[in-house]
Amino acid sequence: MLEGILGSVEEGLPALHARRAELEAAAREAPAPRGFARALRRPGEVAVIAEHKRRSPSAGPIAPRSDAGRVCKAYADAGAAAVSVLTEGAHFGGAVADLEAARAACGVPILRKDFLLDPVQVAEARAAGADAVLLIVRALEAPRLRELAAQAADYGMDALVEVHDAEELDAALAAGATLVGINGRDLRTFTTDFARIEALAADVPEGVTLVGESGVRNPADVERLGAAGVHAVLVGTALMRADDPAAALAELVGRPRADAVREPRAEGVA
Repeated sequence: MLEGILGSVEEGLPALHARRAELEAAAREAPAPRGFARALRRPGEVAVIAEHKRRSPSAGPIAPRSDAGRVCKAYADAGAAAVSVLTEGAHFGGAVADLEAARAACGVPILRKDFLLDPVQVAEARAAGADAVLLIVRALEAPRLRELAAQAADYGMDALVEVHDAEELDAALAAGATLVGINGRDLRTFTTDFARIEALAADVPEGVTLVGESGVRNPADVERLGAAGVHAVLVGTALMRADDPAAALAELVGRPRADAVREPRAEGVA
């Protein structure tokens, strides 16, 4: 599945390269980024990154006709610390225009959630108003991960570096990541397990901002991950499927976070 998504993204890169100069100029002229990572540090509570997405390979159609600007404004009004906007089109039904609409509609920091493989996509994200970008370790060789993270920093953006296992966490930290997302979804089976997040969280240094990703559905889930020491959770499908996404979000906001207990990684955890 991941290889298919990455192949689709690669097909769109030549068109972006043809616009490289335009996108880089627009990125430099865009309003200053709002601090994404900084917004996730809420003393004593778990911040919520509320996500807009219309469909996904694992969930199928979710909210195919949703308006990104309207939804993200409602998220911000309901207490989201930040929002995430899916911009990948072929598999998630998103577009860069959704990111632009979200930026125009709400004042909280915005993450461009997509499969970034090339620096020109970072420029495109900043030009569209993104305050942060997602970098997936499994999709990037170490030199390219460092390059994209440096490109984001050069624009004043944060990079949320996503990992799925211990080896990927080591790669993220070696690349200098200070904002790490642990995805509890097994990319082979698409099942989610919070135990994966809890096990890896113990190995995340204190100075790194930690995000728990995938499978969060209710306040108990947020509190469970908060007890593991995550600073924020990223929630998408559960909110987008709700009759009232803003009301569903409001139930998740303000849940307690405990200081993580750092212990050696358990043998065999991955």
